[in-house]
Amino acid sequence: MSTSSVYNHRPMQPAGVRTNTAQEAAQPHAAFSIVEPLETIKREFEGVHAELARVRSQKDDMEIKLEAQVTELASIRRALFDLENEHNRIRQQYEDEISRLRAESIAIRQSTAPQPPNSVLGNTARPRGPGLSETSPKFTTSAQSETFHGRPQSRSISRGPSQFGERDREPPPDKTTVDVSDRDTDRLSDHRDPKRHKARREAHPDTYPPPMGSQHSQSQPQSQPHTSSQAPVKPAYNNSLGLYRFPGQESAPGASGLPPMNLSPPNPSVEELIPQNLPPEYRKEGGDWYAVYNPKVKKALDVNLIHTFNHLTVVCCVRFSADGRYLATGCNRTTQIFDVSTGQKVCILEDDNTPKDGDLYIRSVRFSPDGKLLATGAEDRKIRVWDIAKRSLRHVFDGHQQEIYSLDFSRDGRHIVSGSGDRTMRIWNIQDNSCRTITISDANSLNDDSGVTSVAISPDGALVAAGSLDTVVRIWDIATGTLLERLRGHSDSVYSVAFTPDGKGIVSGSLDKTLKYWDVSNLVNAFARTKTNGVSTLTAPPSTSTMDFVGHKDFVLSVSMSNDGRWILSGSKDRCVHFWDSRTAALQFMLQGHKNSVISLDINPLGGMLATGSGDSTARIWSYSPL
Repeated sequence: MSTSSVYNHRPMQPAGVRTNTAQEAAQPHAAFSIVEPLETIKREFEGVHAELARVRSQKDDMEIKLEAQVTELASIRRALFDLENEHNRIRQQYEDEISRLRAESIAIRQSTAPQPPNSVLGNTARPRGPGLSETSPKFTTSAQSETFHGRPQSRSISRGPSQFGERDREPPPDKTTVDVSDRDTDRLSDHRDPKRHKARREAHPDTYPPPMGSQHSQSQPQSQPHTSSQAPVKPAYNNSLGLYRFPGQESAPGASGLPPMNLSPPNPSVEELIPQNLPPEYRKEGGDWYAVYNPKVKKALDVNLIHTFNHLTVVCCVRFSADGRYLATGCNRTTQIFDVSTGQKVCILEDDNTPKDGDLYIRSVRFSPDGKLLATGAEDRKIRVWDIAKRSLRHVFDGHQQEIYSLDFSRDGRHIVSGSGDRTMRIWNIQDNSCRTITISDANSLNDDSGVTSVAISPDGALVAAGSLDTVVRIWDIATGTLLERLRGHSDSVYSVAFTPDGKGIVSGSLDKTLKYWDVSNLVNAFARTKTNGVSTLTAPPSTSTMDFVGHKDFVLSVSMSNDGRWILSGSKDRCVHFWDSRTAALQFMLQGHKNSVISLDINPLGGMLATGSGDSTARIWSYSPL
């Protein structure tokens, strides 16, 4: 065999070696395809990490700033607390100084004037109040009589000295005078709520004397209560609700032609109405209420609590039906109707179409004369007329530009008069849904601050009176919308007006803490003559304020008059209801039965019953009867 034909054997290699050789050939490509995504992921991770570090830095900065602000807020709170303590200390010093000066004044007056024969309080260890001295200086209450520290900030208007023309004219000579020292000088600070007294602000009670406790261990005076030769008033008869109806011959002041009042009403000083300072016969206590009687006049009335109705929010308004059987109350979103006899809740009226967020306080409620309808005025500027039996809305009147504060039904049940903060009254016809607008556009209206806070239709349905924020009470012809007269005399906003039962007088309550009785008989008589004789021009002497009712410690928010015209009732931010004698302006007694402002009150048309609504979220029914 030749050498060239010899087979050159190639050593065999395992198959796996050949496979590895193939993978080694592919490795550079695989390594290249994995590194790129890893680099991308790494870059993204580093970016996210940097962003996280930046956010953490911002968070740390915010925490540092927040901690600094919290520390600053705590410092402000401490400073405010210190200022409040200092304010209270200084105020207490002033009050102590005033008390000392008052005591010195009383001592000087008593040393120079003869003592009255009878001691009213019968406590010789305690100096007599300034209001008891017959020789104490007197002045006539008028628009200039007191200076108040600004007006409610509902329109952010501050009131300077009284320089507003007719409102500052001298009072008529027959105006009732009151003692200077009977004024409440205790209130050095005047914490004024707006009226638009936002009802929710009433949920925070003010500081006034606490209800009576058990501190009655003082020695009792030995003198007998003041007596009068006048025979006590007896009830004429009992009605279906067991209420007393008072004798009809005792008419309202306007009907009786009151003589000029040249003597001050026998009203007690502030100190004399402190329950602990009075003998037992001049005070009456209930579970959480008490009444304090004026020791200078004969006790003529008794008072008792009948029902208490708890609500979830502030009670802004209360109103009896014309037959006296039902009471309506207005609070946040709902109007509730109660049976006066049993105290049972009859129904709750709420418009389900109103937005559910925020508050919607019902500011005014009025029954129709037949008791079938109930009109409500609310903060959303709408008047809703409810069919009580069907619990459904019959009418919704929309047109006011601001909140509705007051409503009244005409005696024929065809019209509703509404008053609003938009400086208008509107007369709504519930038969054809028409509306007539009366706008306050006086050229001398104080800074246009003439929002209407209260409206009242006269008993004959011919006139409508309105109180407003500019301190004026205006009277219109309800048929034509003609302004007939302006009643000026209050020194602050008028919150409530009411006609006397005979229609010849008007009672007004104001933020100046007083009530006024206005004799409008000349206007009423002249107006009647123009209707009878067809005369277009009305000529009558100006109406005058013949009596002032002074005694409240804070804003007067509501007024009402008994059907016999004998008693005038007022509710105040000082949490009290005052019963006044309409003939003398003397306080009969003070009733404290609420823990917050008495925002609204109403007298039952049957007589002998009173309803009150308060910022303490309760409405109450009281009975009063002659002794």
